[in-house]
Amino acid sequence: MVRLHVKRGGESQFLLEAPGSARLAELAPLVARIHNGRLKVQRLCSEMEELAEHGVSLPYNMQGLTDEQIQELKLKDEWAEKCVPSGGSIFRRDEMGRRNGFAPNEKMQQVIKKTIEEAKALISKKQVQANVCVNMEMVKDALEQLRGAVMIVYPMGLPPHDPVRMELEDKADLSGTHAGTEVIKESEAQLWWAGKQLEETKLLSDYIGKNEKTTIIVKIQKKGQGAPGREPVISHEEQKEMMLYYHRRQEELKKLEEEDDDSFLNAEWADSHALKRQFHGVKDIKWGPR
Repeated sequence: MVRLHVKRGGESQFLLEAPGSARLAELAPLVARIHNGRLKVQRLCSEMEELAEHGVSLPYNMQGLTDEQIQELKLKDEWAEKCVPSGGSIFRRDEMGRRNGFAPNEKMQQVIKKTIEEAKALISKKQVQANVCVNMEMVKDALEQLRGAVMIVYPMGLPPHDPVRMELEDKADLSGTHAGTEVIKESEAQLWWAGKQLEETKLLSDYIGKNEKTTIIVKIQKKGQGAPGREPVISHEEQKEMMLYYHRRQEELKKLEEEDDDSFLNAEWADSHALKRQFHGVKDIKWGPR
């Protein structure tokens, strides 16, 4: 299996294994699917952290309003009484005014937070450093873990307007948001390797040969974005090591220039009378007060 080190821009995303016989018309959409799935897990984790801290989302017409404004407009959150977390709630006001403030108790909060940590670890970029490949099954597993935690804490379900429920039901509207720009439609996905666009009509082996035990860096782009930036000749860590070596070398040269050429005459081995004094037993005699 060929190992693909997938990057977006200059940043590592995940590792993926694929046979050399894989058709790029199928491989590019798969890479996009995993990429988008990882983004979905990250968005869901972010919203679930808010859910654990401040409870369910307020209706759109109540978000951002003060208590006085809500009373003046005679608005009521019909979902507040329906969506009470298991074990009761504790009040933690949401300063952003997006959620109703009735957060789950400490035990249920830990259920959500622990699941978030586990889901993040499954799709983390650190998996690249650990040499662990990510596949679509792992992404689905992370999503199911998050779904399960929500069902444990809110067995009755969340309001239809809650971002967590909308993400789980694939109803989130990302248009006009930064998160939306990060998503790559499967039909618009392109892979690049070594400055070349990998054409959909070809196989992976048409570019890398028959060697199945190799790792290549591929970059995923949207069609029409042009070629991504090339990989640097040396890595960031190698560049740091070179700069450190250069700095140390400069310090050594500077120190040599500051020293006198005859400074060695002060060294003990350059004393022509040292052997004579040693035989006379007067080697360590010092004159003057101590």
